[in-house]
Amino acid sequence: MATEAQGEAGGLAIHPMDQFIVKPLLGDGPVGMFTITNVTLWLFLAILAVVGLMVIGTSRRAIIPSRSQSVAEMAYGFIYKMVEDVAGKDGLKFFPYIMTLFLFIVFANFLGLIPMSFTTTSHIAVTAVLAALVFLTVTILGFVKNGASFLGLFWVSSAPLALRPILAIIELISYFVRPVSHSIRLAGNVMAGHAVIKVFAGFAAVAWVAPASILAISAVYALEVLVAFIQAYVFTILTCVYLKDALHPHH
Repeated sequence: MATEAQGEAGGLAIHPMDQFIVKPLLGDGPVGMFTITNVTLWLFLAILAVVGLMVIGTSRRAIIPSRSQSVAEMAYGFIYKMVEDVAGKDGLKFFPYIMTLFLFIVFANFLGLIPMSFTTTSHIAVTAVLAALVFLTVTILGFVKNGASFLGLFWVSSAPLALRPILAIIELISYFVRPVSHSIRLAGNVMAGHAVIKVFAGFAAVAWVAPASILAISAVYALEVLVAFIQAYVFTILTCVYLKDALHPHH
């Protein structure tokens, strides 16, 4: 770390964004469409973690649950209640998808907190795919279930008649901005926290500020543990809100 933090002239040379560079897992060649990269590895590990908790961890279910079974049951109950409260009984049909989405983001976020790991959810390419899938699912569902009446979501009938066309345009724009804000919120928050930790880690190479830097790293790291869960929760609850709009566009 000291070597990385020292510049050619003896000053600090901190590069907090280097940790987000996509690199081939094997070799140093260019990254192509089918290249196995560090992103590929950590996405795969996130999937394995979800399978390990929900499949392997609950394979020996018992009246007195094991630790893994307890965590799985708590996660199941937490997301089930969220979907039911926000999207209603009709939204429970999509509980498996929302549960999988939440667990994947949670594990991807927490795996990114391991030293020398790669935080996949810091990349807009990953979060944009997740948000786009939610957007397409909700939009298609809205038209399939409600037909043309789904467009009533954009018509504010409670507003004065003269303002309704203007509000309809605003609602339409905000609807199509959803996947953008949905993805940037997650990637931006995760990236910012990791970049701050890297900056403080660079200052830890300087002896006279090292103690304060270590304290700052510890504080930010603790905050990032909380952010890792909160951002997964926010992404999931927004998905439930969008699902509610598709199921009940006039409410």
